[in-house]
Amino acid sequence: MMQTVLLIDDDAQMRRSTEQALDLAGLPVRAFASAEEALALAGPGLNGVVVSDIRMPGMDGMTLLQRLAEVDRDLPVILITGHAEVSLAVEAMRRGAYDFLEKPFATQDLVAVLRRALELRALVMENRRLRAVAGQRDDIEARLPGRSAAMTDLRRLLRSIGPSEADTLITGPTGVGKEVVARAMHDLSPRAGKPFIAINCAALPEALIESELFGHEAGAFPGALRPRFGRFEHARGGTILLDEIGSMPLELQAKLLRVLQERVITRLGSNDPVALDVRFIATSKVDLAGEVAAGRFRADLFYRLNVAILRVPPVSARREDVPTLFLQLSREAAARHGVEDRVPSPELLADLAGRDWPGNVRELRNAADRFVLGLDWMESGGEESPRLADRVAGFERNVIAGAIAAHGGHLRRVYESLGISRKTLYEKMQKHGLDRKLILEGDEAEG
Repeated sequence: MMQTVLLIDDDAQMRRSTEQALDLAGLPVRAFASAEEALALAGPGLNGVVVSDIRMPGMDGMTLLQRLAEVDRDLPVILITGHAEVSLAVEAMRRGAYDFLEKPFATQDLVAVLRRALELRALVMENRRLRAVAGQRDDIEARLPGRSAAMTDLRRLLRSIGPSEADTLITGPTGVGKEVVARAMHDLSPRAGKPFIAINCAALPEALIESELFGHEAGAFPGALRPRFGRFEHARGGTILLDEIGSMPLELQAKLLRVLQERVITRLGSNDPVALDVRFIATSKVDLAGEVAAGRFRADLFYRLNVAILRVPPVSARREDVPTLFLQLSREAAARHGVEDRVPSPELLADLAGRDWPGNVRELRNAADRFVLGLDWMESGGEESPRLADRVAGFERNVIAGAIAAHGGHLRRVYESLGISRKTLYEKMQKHGLDRKLILEGDEAEG
């Protein structure tokens, strides 16, 4: 299927000149004077990308970006503006823009960005086709369990972006499993058989940070008695995980940007560049867009890393997943400690789902360890009790979620164990915002 660039600009002269330039570069393009005209063609079936001016009458570029994200979050959108506003660029990237260019821009820069975006889109479309036709299975469900909308979206994006070569930024609070997501991306990619090198940016010794990453030649500094490969070179052909990249010093950020752009490094004490065939994945528990605005993180590095972004939700945003997640973690803990597997009761699972888990999956894993070892592990948070009506509603919701997890989503077992009818179960799930996908449908569920 031929790929297409949808170009949107209300400036007729700018639109025509850009259209001609892209045509000369061999990129099929369709030009529109307004976002409303192009919106009808942009969607999940579009094998292409969107380039749009930001400042336009009617629907502007930022609104278009939001509308397109609602239709297809995997559709690359490149925004163009004549206003050199860092805050606007940060907001565009935060909302999911693929890239951001300022007028006047060089045609070759736009063409280069478009070619990368089209390659990513082609991979997304091919992956969708293969999943639809072949029903290919993987272990992502086991690594990142949960039937909440947030986890379903995360796995969908992971399967789309993972097989690509796109550098990726993974965000989320401490303990949600950002490194698990990064390793899954590596295993889904063509680089799966190559090294996966995780680098904790917050733990690198400041005095040796460059040598640690880039390597050095003999005599590069006192104590450098022999040449040494850096961490980057050890990852050749594979994936480099830059864990908590927000902790990286500003001076080193500039050198990392060059590596990302040129894919070459230079060891300390040498003038010879070394080609680097790697994919970069970065994680951050802090809002890097906010760090850019505060001057603590380089804007150009942020944009370069933000080719693709995955947001891992906290446990508090997917409480319905807690029972299922705890069951899996307790089974893993029993196997790890060599003890008999203990099965938590539906009441216990309901109680777990009602807790906040500020330490996220890491805290829940520790609780599972203590549970299978028979230790005292339930601690009170000491918070003020909510109103009675809220407590009753919360208890009912958690009991239902716990029963669903305990019975593996089998419909008949769930409503019979709760002593209610099928209709009542669905009504209460709707009342408490529990997704009906949590319940298995068909003969298997009724068996």
